[in-house]
Amino acid sequence: MSQDNRLPDDHHQALLVGRVWRDTPEGPALVIVRGGQVIDISHSIGNMADLLDRSDAARWASSATGPVLCDVTTLLDNSERSPQVAPHLLAPCDIQAIKACGVTFAVSLLERVIEEQAGGDPGRAAELRKEMQRLIGGDLSRIAPGSDEAMALRDELKARGAWSQYMEVGIGPDAEVFTKAQPLSSVGFGAWVGLHPASRWNNPEPEIVLAVNAAGIPVGATLGNDVNLRDIEGRSALLLGKAKDNNASCAIGPFIRLFDDHFTMDDVRSAMVELRIDGEDDGFRLEDTSDMREISRSPEDLVGQTIGAHHQYPDGFMLFLGTMFSPIQDRDGPGQGFTHHPGDTVTIATPRLGTLVNRVGRSDRLPPWSYGIRRWLADQQRSSTNRT
Repeated sequence: MSQDNRLPDDHHQALLVGRVWRDTPEGPALVIVRGGQVIDISHSIGNMADLLDRSDAARWASSATGPVLCDVTTLLDNSERSPQVAPHLLAPCDIQAIKACGVTFAVSLLERVIEEQAGGDPGRAAELRKEMQRLIGGDLSRIAPGSDEAMALRDELKARGAWSQYMEVGIGPDAEVFTKAQPLSSVGFGAWVGLHPASRWNNPEPEIVLAVNAAGIPVGATLGNDVNLRDIEGRSALLLGKAKDNNASCAIGPFIRLFDDHFTMDDVRSAMVELRIDGEDDGFRLEDTSDMREISRSPEDLVGQTIGAHHQYPDGFMLFLGTMFSPIQDRDGPGQGFTHHPGDTVTIATPRLGTLVNRVGRSDRLPPWSYGIRRWLADQQRSSTNRT
């Protein structure tokens, strides 16, 4: 995960679109990366939702033109500085809803059950992990959710008194799909991500994120960190909103890579996602790898459970596909498992999408979210006036 890997390994043929903060009256710029240059295409199209809704999005983006803002290395360097310097990357989505799927990997399913049984106490996790493995047995990753085999296991666990709401969405017919963050609230590459100050047991959740247009068609993908508060959600699943949606608690980036002949859904299905956590105050390092081939539900199924006749998204949505990461490596003492320290650096990478890097702080000590829909609309109006 060196500096050279911040972009896809085949970036010379990748269609990378994103959003950049400029210190100008027009606000954020929509950009495409081509030939190592960051090209402002805001004069041609106003927002990312409109770009993704084009039936020819990939073809259009491949030939879009505009002024060069800077080279991509400068943009990435500016984004990793603290404080960030313009131009720097924002989350590549704008007015799309931010949705997320939970419990889509067997490993994360077990850890969610453990969180629930532990009631948010990390000290009980190791003992409960052994007990749950004894009760469940077998390899949950081989059980198709909603299948006869899955329903038989559900009935058996109920009879043993070991059933869980997380088991229901992990192996039952219906996926867990929740709202992760509000439009325009996500942070991008290089920004700080936030933890609620009440949390004492938390972790990153590195995921692949689909960019889905208003018609329900996935048109690209990027990386995301679905920051997770294990203690708060573990106390009660009804606290999911408090555990998941806080200031700077959702990171997406660095760019959306559009699907084309060189990058397809097959690349998403076969992706290996790397995670590295580097501690600033204690020299701690954690490294792990997630194999998307171990996901229990297909990306298409997760999209179909999110949008359809039952629910529409007229501005499209970003969909976190879930993670198999629930770090259990002891950091602060035997049996305590992993939790973040302020200043941690989280690096999430996969060769076809590049690298997402963020540092970790407290949500109440990070810059407040102040750029909302009204300000975005005002900037859109100014940009539209300039385009005409």
